[in-house]
Amino acid sequence: MTKRLFLLACLICAALIPAAGQNAFWRFLKTETDSAYVEDYTNELTARLYSSRKYNRYDIVDVKLKKDILYRPNSPMNIGFGANYKFLGLNLGFNFPFVNRHNEKYGQTKYLDLQTHIYLRKIVVDFYGQTYKGFYIANPDKVFGKEYVTQNPYPQRPDIRNTAVGLNAQYIFNDKKFSYRAPNLQNEYQKRSAGSFLVGGDIFHVQVKGDSSLVPYYLEDTAFLHDFHYHKSSIISTTANAGYAYTFVYKHHWFLSLSVTGGLGVNRTKLFLEDGSISRSFGWQINSTVRAALGYNSANFFAGIHYVGTSNRSEMPLPNAFQTFGAGNLRLSIVRRFPVNRKLSFPSRKVST
Repeated sequence: MTKRLFLLACLICAALIPAAGQNAFWRFLKTETDSAYVEDYTNELTARLYSSRKYNRYDIVDVKLKKDILYRPNSPMNIGFGANYKFLGLNLGFNFPFVNRHNEKYGQTKYLDLQTHIYLRKIVVDFYGQTYKGFYIANPDKVFGKEYVTQNPYPQRPDIRNTAVGLNAQYIFNDKKFSYRAPNLQNEYQKRSAGSFLVGGDIFHVQVKGDSSLVPYYLEDTAFLHDFHYHKSSIISTTANAGYAYTFVYKHHWFLSLSVTGGLGVNRTKLFLEDGSISRSFGWQINSTVRAALGYNSANFFAGIHYVGTSNRSEMPLPNAFQTFGAGNLRLSIVRRFPVNRKLSFPSRKVST
C-alpha cells in the first residue's frame, strides 16, 4: 500500500506541473498584498526550531446507543529544525527516545506520514498520505467491563493498519489582507486583524483492516453496532466545503488565528465481514478542517503554536452508525528571519570553438 501512496503522490504532482506552466494559472495565483495588513518576508531566510506531533485516528460510532470505540496510534513527538526561502522549504524532525516513553502503555506504532500543507496567497492545499500500524483503544472504560479494564487499561491492537490518501483545496477570497502563511509558514507577518471566506473541496480514500474484527466480541454492551463484526473497511469520499478564517492581532504582534470549514458530500463504503461476505453502500459524508494558531509575530521573530486537523465522518451500511477518520499536526515553532543580501550569480564563461 505504501507504493500506492507514493504513486498517487507522483500522479498528483504530474497533474499539477503542466497546469502551473500555463500563464493563465500564474496570473490567477498572482496577488497584490496590502502592506498595511501583511508584510511579505519570503525573500528572507526563515529559520526555525520546532516540535511537532502528527496524528491519525479511527472511530466507530453507534449514534443510537451514544457509544463509540476510539482507536488511536502511539504517535511520537518529534523535535527538529527547518527553513524557508522564497518557494522552497525543508523541515527535519527526529524521534528522540527520551521524549517518547509510552510503548509499554500504548503499544508500538509503525508509521509513514507524508502529510503536507501548501499555503499560497490565494489557495491552500492539504495532502495526506499516511499509513499507521499498531493502535490502542483510548476509551476502554466506556467499551468494556470494569474487570476487563482493570487488567487491560489500554487494550492494544498491533494488527490494525490505517491507510489514508486525501487531497483538500480551498480558495481564499481576501488574499490581499489575510495571510495563512503568517501563522503556519512564518514567512509573512500579519500586522492588522483580517479574515476571509473560504470555499473548496476534498477527496479521500481510507482503508482500515485488522487480523480480526474491528468491533471486539467482548464488549460490555453487545447491542453495539447491532452486533455487526467486520475486519476491514474501505471508504472513498468527496465533499464540497466552505468556511471562514480570521486572525485577530493585538498590539501589532500578539495574534490568535482560527479557521473552520465544513463540507457535505457522499461516500462509498465496503465492509469486509467476518463470515467472508462484503457489505457495500453509498452514504452521506461530513468533513471538517480546523486550523488554529496562537503566538507572537514581528518583523524578525516568531514564536507560537499552530494546529491543523481534518475529520471525515462516513455513514456506514448500518442504520445510525458512522466511521470517523481524522488526521492532523500540532506544532510549536520558534523562528528567526535573516535578510539575504547577496544575490546568487554564476560567472560567465567564454566558449571557444
